[in-house]
Amino acid sequence: MGRLKIDLHDIYSNGAAIETALAEAMQQAMAKRLDLVEIVPGKGSGQLKKHVLRFLARPEIKQLYHRLEKDDKNFGRVFVHFRH
Repeated sequence: MGRLKIDLHDIYSNGAAIETALAEAMQQAMAKRLDLVEIVPGKGSGQLKKHVLRFLARPEIKQLYHRLEKDDKNFGRVFVHFRH
């Protein structure tokens, strides 16, 4: 049971870097057969979280993971669950 955490606070204003970081996290989760990827877009205005959710909703990305969970206790966290 593996877990990967990706924090997007440092690259919040660079759309290309966000896309790259998310894509690399998904590839790494698949390659290492991880069960969970925790994405931390932070609370802020919510724009970064919306960007993350739009990325995860893409058909080619959505087929990679099992389910998506928004943390109900912390608005600034998203969990991506995998079933291999």
